[in-house]
Amino acid sequence: MKPAPFKYHLPSTLEEALELLGTLENAKILAGGQSLLPMMNFRFVMPDHLIDLNKVSELQDIEVNPGSIRIGAMTRQHAIHVSPIVRQFTPLVVEAYDNVSHRQIRNRGTYGGSLCHLDPSSEQPCFTAALDGVIVVASRRGNREIRISEWAAMYMTPSIETDELMTGVRLAIWPPGHGWCFEEYARRHGDYAIVGVAVLVLLDEARHIKRLSVAICGIDAAPVRLTRAEEELVGQEADDETINRICEITKTIENVMEDAHHSADYRRHLMQVLTGRAMRKAFDRATPGGSS
Repeated sequence: MKPAPFKYHLPSTLEEALELLGTLENAKILAGGQSLLPMMNFRFVMPDHLIDLNKVSELQDIEVNPGSIRIGAMTRQHAIHVSPIVRQFTPLVVEAYDNVSHRQIRNRGTYGGSLCHLDPSSEQPCFTAALDGVIVVASRRGNREIRISEWAAMYMTPSIETDELMTGVRLAIWPPGHGWCFEEYARRHGDYAIVGVAVLVLLDEARHIKRLSVAICGIDAAPVRLTRAEEELVGQEADDETINRICEITKTIENVMEDAHHSADYRRHLMQVLTGRAMRKAFDRATPGGSS
């Protein structure tokens, strides 16, 4: 199969891209193309116009701001994976990218493209949720910010208007001494996760939990934050009893998705196992008394 006929546009500035997106009917944004082009080839998607952002250099950056790290929407996944800045300030992201597809795909794939494609089993929305990501989108009307918790409108559909494009994401920087872990189970290395778990934890001097973040992918249309567990476990000791408690909490998650290959019960089982593993490793990596 080949794509349906379309007109190709190659803007060199964000302003030019927004003008095209705001005036053309039935237009699609091309980022890395690792998801969109196969869908076009199978004619699941048939745009009249394709707007290629690969020449818009202002969308390809990684920078540190007070309390957060900003990653441009067109930043290649490989560039994020090997970035010293990302490794220093958000090591969870690096570990998550160890599981994302293969080097050839990461060389072309973009962070923004993955978040807009919004596959429920993708690792990238999951670590974004764990790090309280804020997504910035732009149009000719101006910019607006969308919290990752409000990003999914429905299955594989982000909360973005037809004349808007994503420009970048702000991820929260956790204090020095925090523990982190990303665990997943997939049929083969590089496949999307059947279930994935991202954990961040900060401990006090007595190894009691001061702050906790747990996000799970592969069970719903968007990553699920275990906010109940995060609140309940603050002040608890970083031990097996606490790990068992959070694993019990995962059993209360309702409406876990299933497909022809994996039942909801199987995904619930994976949630418990992977959450336990991720919590234990994050505890081990955390430095008691890390900065608050």
